[in-house]
Amino acid sequence: MRSKELRDLNVEELKEKHQEYKKELYNLRFQHAIGQLSNTARITEVKRIIARILTIMREKETGRDRSSVLS
Repeated sequence: MRSKELRDLNVEELKEKHQEYKKELYNLRFQHAIGQLSNTARITEVKRIIARILTIMREKETGRDRSSVLS
């Protein structure tokens, strides 16, 4: 997911996305551990998406929402 798409979501939707990606990361780590994961780059990608979500949530909570700046 791109930052622009995430900035358009509200805090509740961001929390839902965060939970979804945390579950996906758990499943990817499990698959990697048992040798079933073919695309290991997806783990890094999901970690970065989670970091983006947390950053945007923090910005929204502190009132530093940059969505209007990026438009």
